[in-house]
Parts: sequence; structure tokens; C-alpha cells
Amino acid sequence: MSDPSVTLADMNIAITTPRGHVGAHVLRILVQAGVRPRVLMRDPDVLDPVWRDHVDAVRCDQDDGDAVVAATRGVEALFWVSPTVHGGDPVEAHARLGGHVARAVAENGIARTVFQSSIGAEKRHGAGEIDGLARVEEALDATGAAALHLRCAYFFTNLELDLDGVREGVLRTAWPLDAPMPWVDPRDIAEVAAARLLAPWTVGGVQAVHGPRDLTFTDVAEVLSSVLGRPVRAVEVTDDDVRAGLASIGLGAPAVEAIVGMAAGLRSGFVAEQPRTELTTTPSTLAGWAEAHLRPLA
Repeated sequence: MSDPSVTLADMNIAITTPRGHVGAHVLRILVQAGVRPRVLMRDPDVLDPVWRDHVDAVRCDQDDGDAVVAATRGVEALFWVSPTVHGGDPVEAHARLGGHVARAVAENGIARTVFQSSIGAEKRHGAGEIDGLARVEEALDATGAAALHLRCAYFFTNLELDLDGVREGVLRTAWPLDAPMPWVDPRDIAEVAAARLLAPWTVGGVQAVHGPRDLTFTDVAEVLSSVLGRPVRAVEVTDDDVRAGLASIGLGAPAVEAIVGMAAGLRSGFVAEQPRTELTTTPSTLAGWAEAHLRPLA
């Protein structure tokens, strides 16, 4: 039987990327649930002032293993997002950071870790930057501690990466236009992550977060056309087109290939390990997200 004197305020939960698409919502949910989370940040000074009286902000570079171990001492639950490290090979960087968090989990006896992974990580190899997330999954699993890998679908917020294109009425993608895949609102991922952080469990594993339904890019263009009130058409581009665009903004070859490899590795016959069920389906629709977030920008 649980101790009735222990409240949510007593829970010691740490989170990374508290300003990210998912992490910002995780932070809000935990605070509103009565938790005072420990937030790990390279620069705590950039945290929104509204949260500063409600969290314990700890300076921590996730690419510094000693710092990660020190910042997570006494933590019972951890939300870990592996950030893209600019410069060098992203897959190698994710693997290195995975080693840091695995070391922290082992040395500090962290009871449960929720890791923001991605669909495609189950392939283990051949999915570009997602291969790096697979390395993190493997590192956490090797600790023997309870770790839950959230295999997330394609973020709605990825549409913000080419606002100029959307404004021009063009939705560019290297994905086949009529190939469906799951799309998800990052806020829904945060709700799943926060629920898991707040609940005691001792066995980890995988939980997919698939959004409300699978969409093709043709479907997405139709939704955006309706929300924005003007035509948006999906246009398939080649991998070389993507390479050229990424190189033009200064990305090095390893980073370019890691990004290109995600679509290249998943667009041909990939099937997610976990199917769409009531457990993997989340409610927020693309139309609702686009009305609230994309329409003011585009």
C-alpha cells in the first residue's frame, strides 16, 4: 500500500529541454500537478521567468557526462530528450549522450526514465539520425533500470521548418505524397510523458505515440488549404534536392546525410513495431494545431 503522507510535491522528477516542443508542455503539466521539477539546462537564465519560482533550474550540458550525473543525483524519475548536437555526426553524438544518461541512471539509481525516441528506432540501423535514438534506447536498456521509450510520430511542428514554402502554397517533402504515416501534436507526447513520470512503474519498454490518424502529405496539404483559406499543394522533392537545401544553410555532410537518411530509411515498406491502437492514438488533430499555431505564422 502506498504511503498516504507522500504527495506529488515530494516527487523528485528531472526533465531536459524544458523549452522544447515537448519539454515545455511536460514542464507545465508537472508544475500544475503540484510537482517542483528539476530542469536541466545549458543556460538556466533563458528559462521563461514565469516558471522560475516553480522549478529548480540546474545548469547542465547534456554532452558533459559528469554534469549529467551530478545534475540527476537524488532523482527518481527522468524525462530525457537527446538534443541534436550541431557539428559532427548526429548519430555518433546521440550515442555519446546516450552513454551519459545511461551512466547517470546507473550511478544514481534513477528508478524510471522516459525517453523521447521516434518511430523508426526499432529498425536500429538504416534510418538516418533516428539510428542515434536507437543507440540511446540500447544504452538505457543495458542499465537494467526501468526505461520507457516513447516512439513518437512525425511532429506537426515540423511544418514550421519551411514556413516560406507554406506561405508560397507549397509543401515540400522527400516522402511519397500518398504514403500515409502517423502525425502527432508534441503536446500529446508531453501528456503521455508526464503521465508516465507521475505514475510509479517498474518495468519499461516501448510506447508508441501515433497522433489521431495516419496522414499522407496530400492529406496534410488539404488540411492546410482549408485552415489557411488558400491552396497548398504537396510537392515531392528528391534526396539530392534536400541535400542541396541543407548544405545551403551550412550543414556539414554528416548532418545532411543523417537528415536525408530518416526519410530514405522509412519511406519504403517500413511498418512501426507497435500498431495504432487505443493505447497509441492521441487526440489532437492537425487542423486544430494548424489553426492555433500555423495560421498566425503563415
